[in-house]
Parts: sequence; structure tokens; C-alpha cells
Amino acid sequence: MKIVIIGDGKVGYKLAKQLSVENYDVVMIDNNEKKMRFAVDRLDIACVTGDGVSADVQKEADVPHADLVIACTSADECNMLSCLIAKRLGAKHTIARVRNPVYFHQIGLLKEDLHLSMAVNPELIVADEISRLLLFPDASKVETFVKGRVELIEFPIPKESRLVGMSLAEMYNRFQIKILVCAVENCDHVIIPDGDYVIREGDKLHIAASHKEVEQFFKVLGKHREKIRKVIICGGGRVAYYLSVQLCSIGMQVKIIERDEARCEDLCELLPKATIINGDATDHDLLIEEGIEDADAFVALTGMDEENIITALFAKSQGIDKIIAKVNEDRRARMVEEFGIDSIVSAKTATADAILSYVRARKNSQASANIETMYQLVDEQVEALEFIIRSETRYTGIPLKDLALKSNNLIACIARKRQIIIPGGDDHMEAGDSVIVVTMDKGIEDIEDILM
Repeated sequence: MKIVIIGDGKVGYKLAKQLSVENYDVVMIDNNEKKMRFAVDRLDIACVTGDGVSADVQKEADVPHADLVIACTSADECNMLSCLIAKRLGAKHTIARVRNPVYFHQIGLLKEDLHLSMAVNPELIVADEISRLLLFPDASKVETFVKGRVELIEFPIPKESRLVGMSLAEMYNRFQIKILVCAVENCDHVIIPDGDYVIREGDKLHIAASHKEVEQFFKVLGKHREKIRKVIICGGGRVAYYLSVQLCSIGMQVKIIERDEARCEDLCELLPKATIINGDATDHDLLIEEGIEDADAFVALTGMDEENIITALFAKSQGIDKIIAKVNEDRRARMVEEFGIDSIVSAKTATADAILSYVRARKNSQASANIETMYQLVDEQVEALEFIIRSETRYTGIPLKDLALKSNNLIACIARKRQIIIPGGDDHMEAGDSVIVVTMDKGIEDIEDILM
């Protein structure tokens, strides 16, 4: 499958790295020659230096024979125009990164005229992710499947937890709640556990269940936090805008601190229900003056990872329970988790996951099951994939206990019509089901790939 990526920013580079590892034929276009040399030296890809909007440059990158063109430069207009030209040259499918709220609100009108297969808005994806974390404050990460009906949450085990020393089988029997621990992370070591696994202090459990069952699980543990009502957001960019719209609509009190005066004026008009403060979010005195100690949650969304880390750590020192920081650089994200800031979001990662799930679904479009959603977990060591079974196969109708799965693979959940099934050995898959698979294998494209 031939893929052309236009734009060698954070998203473009991450996509090229992941796709080349999965043996796709990748060509990257960017007008920064230094970036192109850097990419060629480190990745198994071809590079073309030039403007991605140029038809001649696209022809040099063999766009006319491309299965997919992904335009992810920093300029929405360039991305949309690049996709239009690519389609006219003969590319089969195109994806554009579109960040401007004005454009994205009318993307339904634009997609047909631009012949886009998909439009991705990184800031909106991240805002959705943060919103889920604020609605579910017990979890450090929340991913959703089956159109929000199934959640995969990351739950850190504190020292005083009653789960410490308990096996997973004991936990299931004692609480009688329909959840499934899909993966366990401890000290950079990751496993897909069986029922004999004994929970330890410091473990991070990745749990699949319906929203109702997860809530019940936390209530039984006695760790269910009060609902979040007051949120302070540092930085007034697009993520802050999308997030504030969502939070204000459900009645949360939102305060945004933004240093750019003109942007503050814009936000005052766009977000009449939010409080907008013109100031420097790294000024600790300002944060105290604006009532950080009374906030239920603190979200660091400035354009600089370092500022987000500093303000998040200060919020932690002020005793705020729910702290979320946007950190795009992978190495910094790992460092911040070691500092105890467990909810980290990344526009780069969220965008790459959305596009990669589309790529795999497109590559294997003739398979018996299509990938609908994909998330990378635990520093990309684990993948959670949602498949929709399109037709009867050799594995449908057969009890799971009679299906031989390869090691490090797990069928975590089956959604059948309105029913959410946390599967046991006697359950089976049917045509029409949505099936969530958790795997440590790379490049899984069909349920057949996890079977012996």
C-alpha cells in the first residue's frame, strides 16, 4: 500500500515512523530540506523536498499511483488544497488535517467538493479526550469504543488500595462486576494478564467495561470522586476553546488563563459562559489569586510542553486531585508520569491513532472484520482495536474457550446490538458484532491475525 504524507511536523513524522515499521510504502513531502534529511536517516521511507501543494512535486512523489495521501501541514488551506490536487492527479483516498473551527464546523460541506475520505481535527480529538477524563476523574486515561458505549480506562493502584495482594480471579468473584483487566503496566513492564495475576501497589490496570459498570467498580472500591464542577484551564488555544464549549454545555464552571490580550477578547465573544483571564499561567501568584486551591480540576494547555509541566506540578503541590497536561513530546510525557501527573494528552498521538485505524481498515477492506477504532497504550507497547465483524467466518458461533488465541492477545469485549458482553469462555462472536481486541502484537488488521 503506497502512502504519501505531506508535512514533516510532529504528526507527519510520527505517522511516517509507525507506517514504515508496519512495512507500508511511505513517501514524505516537505519543503524543509533539513527535516527531510533527518527523516531519511532515521526512517525507512522516501522523501521529496518541495511544496506539497505543487502538482509537479506531487507527481515526483508518485501521488498519481498512491493509495492514500495524508496532508498534515500546519496550514489547513494547504492541506485541503493538497488533497484536492492529489485526488485530481489520481490518488485513491485523501485525509486532511483541519484545525480551524470555522472550517471544521462546515467540513461536511467541504468533504464532498474536496473529495476527502477523512478530515481530522487534532484539537477536537484531544478536547474530547480531556472531557472524558473530567467526567470520569477516577481514571488517568479513558478511551472509548462502540460509539462511546464501552470504555477502556487506565486505573493506577495506590498504596492503600484494597486490591493490593488480590488476584484478578478473586477480584472478579468478590465484586461480581462485569469488567475485564486487559493489560497491566508496572515499572515499564507490560503484560496481558490471566486470572492468576496478583495486583501490586503501583500497577496500572487497563480495564474494559461499560460506563455504568466502571462507575459501579469505583463505588465498590470506595474511591469514587465527587463530580468535577470548577475547572481552571491554562492556555486559550483551540483545544481550550473546544473543551470549554463542551464543559460549559454540561454546567461546569470554566476559567481560562491566556497571556495574549487579543485572544482573550476573542474567547470572551466565543465563550460567554466562561471566565477569561488575561495573564501568564506560569505566574504562581496569579494562579493563587484566581483560586487554584478551590478548583476541582486543572488543565494545562499552553503551546509549550515545559510550561504545561511546570504549571501541572504547581497544581499538584496545591492539592488538586485531577490534573491534565498536554505534552506532545514522547520523552517528556514519560518523565511527567514519573512525577505523578498521570493524565497526559497528546494531539500528535491522538491524530496518529485516528489516521492509523483508517489506514489499516483501508488496507484490509476485503477482510471479514474491519477496524473501526484503534488506540495505542502504554507508550505504544499495547494496541486496543475495535473490529466490526461483517460476515460469518470460521471463528463466529464458536465458544471462545474453543478458539486458540496467540499469546499476548485478548478478546476484551463484544458489543451485540444493545448488549455489552464482557466475554467468558462460553461466549461467542457473531456477524454484526463489534469486538474489542487488546494485543501486544504490531500490525493486527483482522481478528484472524490473533488466532492460531
